[in-house]
Amino acid sequence: MISPTILILVIVGYFALLIGISHFTAGKSDSAVFFTGKRQSSWVLVAIGMIGASLSGVSFISIPGVVGAGGVNQAFSWMQMVLGFLVGYAVIAHILLPLYYKHNLTSIYEYLGERFGQVSHTTGALFFMLSRIIGASFRLFLVALVFEIIFKDILPIPFWLIVLITIVLIWVYTFRGGIKTIVVTDVIQTVSMLTAVFLTILGISNALGISLSEVPATINDAGLGKWFYFEEGWSDPNNFYKQFISGAFIAIVMTGLDQDMMQKNLTCRTLGEAQKNIYLFSVILVFANILILAMGAMLYVYANNQGVEIPAKTDQLYPLLAIQHLGPLVAISFIIGIMAAAYSSADSALTSLTTSFCVDILGFEKSTESEEVKKKKRLAVHIGFSIVLFAVIILFEAINNEAVIKGLFTAAGYTYGPILGLFCYGMFTKNKLPDAWVPLVCIAAPILTYFINSNSEVLFGGLKFGFLIVVINGLLTFLGLLLLTTLVLTKKASTH
Repeated sequence: MISPTILILVIVGYFALLIGISHFTAGKSDSAVFFTGKRQSSWVLVAIGMIGASLSGVSFISIPGVVGAGGVNQAFSWMQMVLGFLVGYAVIAHILLPLYYKHNLTSIYEYLGERFGQVSHTTGALFFMLSRIIGASFRLFLVALVFEIIFKDILPIPFWLIVLITIVLIWVYTFRGGIKTIVVTDVIQTVSMLTAVFLTILGISNALGISLSEVPATINDAGLGKWFYFEEGWSDPNNFYKQFISGAFIAIVMTGLDQDMMQKNLTCRTLGEAQKNIYLFSVILVFANILILAMGAMLYVYANNQGVEIPAKTDQLYPLLAIQHLGPLVAISFIIGIMAAAYSSADSALTSLTTSFCVDILGFEKSTESEEVKKKKRLAVHIGFSIVLFAVIILFEAINNEAVIKGLFTAAGYTYGPILGLFCYGMFTKNKLPDAWVPLVCIAAPILTYFINSNSEVLFGGLKFGFLIVVINGLLTFLGLLLLTTLVLTKKASTH
């Protein structure tokens, strides 16, 4: 077991590094620095940093856990989704980014306002905020639980205090520099997380007496190296075509239509550099996922070799082995990795929520207020969202029902469908919308999607949509907007 003193020093040192980076990157920050970094970011740094934001704390401990477990993603089947991501990133690079740079957007939802009106603009932003608040809170909740388990025997700290310290530390290093600071800290966090994964694989290899070159063969011999699943058809959760198509659309909506992820891209100097950022990010992401899955497979190999019982909740496997079985170096790297994975998504979520609220709701881009007034408002919004995240995490802890909490996290994913439908309608039709009625469609579509998904096996002969549900949601939103436009045009025609 790792020494309590060393553990505390590692955590303090890690956050001291992030706060130090914030001090040097923020400077005399204004709204332009906070929201866009004055579009001066290096595309290489943005690409590396986006890996950490994409691979959240949930991915860091959950994806390794499902490699050897029954369920949705076995062995390396997750890579089918990752390969689909590449198609989505190509769409982002060649369709969405040109659109954002053409309109010189700070918040990507400003496009909806220009295309349809303020109600559509606000609707898109609010759906994003709802999803980000629940998603970021869920990820920080899981990490706080891990820290509570780690600290319970050495330094008992109440759960609420762990959460409070976490939120305060994130606020401290983001409140001044905003996205400019995030671009740099995300690089540190990406490197920290991937280093932890590599050191874990190295630690397991040494414990098993094998070299790194023997790892692929060891994984295959354990029956954990399979990538592609074609055999069972569309009813199989691991079906290649379903996973690949889902991956493409998930990349489009959860990266290309997400202010959190796109805000980093929009800090690049030019469209060309932003596109190069996406290309590099895509390549690194593929190798990062292969590395994480390889680690997951080796965790199962090690557990079986050493007679360690696999936890019923497989996302506890990595923390269990890293802290209790694989030595101090792996334990320290795991602690740093889990902090990096959690906070690289949480800090950018807090920054993007502040940006979206200031730009999309308070109208900073059109405001004639002084920079000093804007700065005070921005600070108040930043504090406000910090409090909201804290409150939601404490609510999750109070609920204390894993099924309910994961259900809320899943529900947050439904909010991307209306955003997908709105953007597609704006980009691929020339129709105007009755702006005031747009929220009705955007609320109805997820509800109908949930009904269809809940009854899909009965309605479609055993089919489970899985991640494809975002496509259904977006399609229903698009059709609802089309129907809405048709009804309004018909009504206008009848009155003449």
